[in-house]
Amino acid sequence: MATHPGRLSPPDIDPDTRVPERSAVPPPVHGVLADERTTTTDGTVVVRDLVRAYGLGEGDGRVLRGLDLSIAAGEFVAILGRSGSGKSTLLRALAGLDHDVHGTGTIAVPDRVSVVFQDSRLLPWARVLDNVTLGLKGSRVRELGVERLAEVGLAGRERAWPTELSGGEQQRVSLARSLVREPQLLLADEPFGALDALTRIRMHGLLRDLYARHEPAVLLVTHDVDEAIVLADRVIVLDQGQIALHVEVGIDGPRDTADPRFADLRAQLLAALGVPLTERAPL
Repeated sequence: MATHPGRLSPPDIDPDTRVPERSAVPPPVHGVLADERTTTTDGTVVVRDLVRAYGLGEGDGRVLRGLDLSIAAGEFVAILGRSGSGKSTLLRALAGLDHDVHGTGTIAVPDRVSVVFQDSRLLPWARVLDNVTLGLKGSRVRELGVERLAEVGLAGRERAWPTELSGGEQQRVSLARSLVREPQLLLADEPFGALDALTRIRMHGLLRDLYARHEPAVLLVTHDVDEAIVLADRVIVLDQGQIALHVEVGIDGPRDTADPRFADLRAQLLAALGVPLTERAPL
């Protein structure tokens, strides 16, 4: 990731910070992970022969089947696939959040990883700025949090409660919380899936602007083919736990759905997803 003069250094995570007890959830049922997990120093992501399985008592239960994936530093990759294809399982593996599965393989990710979920997951009893800086310490953490809130268009809302925000604003706070950690890898699991169409369009523009400014690698999980083309540099289609297709978007500047290249790529991706011509909505 590029270094910009005047940028505040990433704050340290306080290992002693605890979320209030009322947010606690039951611990997961742990599986058996026999994979090798390492840290890359150049911001890249490298996955080799990744296997993830659930419910080994009935069949092999494999969701990911020997998957290989590489993401360059600063590259924006979108993952498409039908339900059960392994999209979110892959994201959770990269985030180190899949302790309840069985698996093998090799995972190498950068040291600083942030995750944005479909649900903003804000603490309702904490104000917006406190949600953004949760778990961080340092003399300039709050200053950095204010700066990130301004970047997502929420300047002046630092002391608002999450319940006072719209769904789109809550997702903006979630983005600010991720960016305050200066991630080298941003994992986004359908972050705009619960938003209305107009808000989604605005959030697409915001994410592209933030991506250009902070330059993390991004892995976006989505069911929306158009969203993948609009946002990503490269689009991957998963099918039965393996990569069935990966294509470079190759459209510079703003992506217009009226562009013939957009329509051609959309048709290619929908075909890979098994959507018949008769079921495809017009652009």
